[in-house]
Amino acid sequence: MGYVRAEEILPIEVIELIQQYVDGENIYIPRKPANRQAWGAGTQIKKELRIRDRQIYKDHLAGDKISELAARYYLSEKSIQRILRKESEKNMS
Repeated sequence: MGYVRAEEILPIEVIELIQQYVDGENIYIPRKPANRQAWGAGTQIKKELRIRDRQIYKDHLAGDKISELAARYYLSEKSIQRILRKESEKNMS
């Protein structure tokens, strides 16, 4: 995420008002609630993580140990356990 100079987009009156509270600091102005996107909405990351999690589950069923999976997928053992539990619950339904 880049930044835009305030002078380029805001009237001087607004800049002077903001300077009463924050002078010379970087601030983040959040999006309006109506314009917010859910996490991962702009990318394929959710799909990629679902595929990864299914593969972790398959690898575990094939005999791979949690410690091996953690090392292979660069995750903590707790994360692997959480994924296995989630995938197991999906398969039971």
